[in-house]
Amino acid sequence: MSTAGQVFRWQASNVLRSRWLLGYAGFHLVMSDALLRFGGDPAAALLSLVNVVLLLIPLVATVFGTVFLYDAREFTELLLAQPVSRRSLFAGLYGGLAVPLAAAFVVGVGLPMLGHAGRDPRLGGTLLALLAIGAVLTLVFTAMAFLVALRSEDRVRGLGTAVGIWLGFAVVYDGVVLLAASVFADWPLERALLGAMIANPVDMARVILLLRFDVAALMGYTGAVFERFFGAAAGIGIAAAALIAWAVAPTWGALRTFDRKDF
Repeated sequence: MSTAGQVFRWQASNVLRSRWLLGYAGFHLVMSDALLRFGGDPAAALLSLVNVVLLLIPLVATVFGTVFLYDAREFTELLLAQPVSRRSLFAGLYGGLAVPLAAAFVVGVGLPMLGHAGRDPRLGGTLLALLAIGAVLTLVFTAMAFLVALRSEDRVRGLGTAVGIWLGFAVVYDGVVLLAASVFADWPLERALLGAMIANPVDMARVILLLRFDVAALMGYTGAVFERFFGAAAGIGIAAAALIAWAVAPTWGALRTFDRKDF
């Protein structure tokens, strides 16, 4: 087995035994089941899960990823003292955390949905989109967490930066965009708003999911602009490409930082 595969297997088994991961999967399972049991309509339950996906997944991935990499510092230094490729080690560490986190979300949400709503073929594509978006957001924010932890030696500062990134993307960003749109309402802002939306992976995830649900009233100002420019089908494709780019860019940045870092 390759070095990356060995590190991935060891790290994934370690993460899977974590109580935090089990609690994370259990939370999604209980919440999804409760929404389906008491919400009545599976489509409404899926729509309610969108906000949880957009808020909780980035938070857990950034915090868990940052803490994990700081805790694995001695293990990383021990492996780097061996004739091991840094890129293989990074791939094993990153995959060993991101894959179990994504799997916990997919299992926690997917099992209740398949049990309650699996008989409705209309929801199959939307459920797959929700699970895929959750998995990609896990990759995006785990990579950001690695990038923060590798660039900051101080644990408290790194954790604070990770939480700040989550607040910025998931909470503050939309408020700033809406404020700018209201202040400069007399200016042609559509293209600037499209650029601002692409610059936020959480917004891209929201656009894909809400376009799948076809609920324009819930998309907000920036989402409505996106749909008007590109339409539903093309908009989903463009947003998905932007979200994949968001998964690749911080991962590449973290890899280069790890490759050059003096441990």
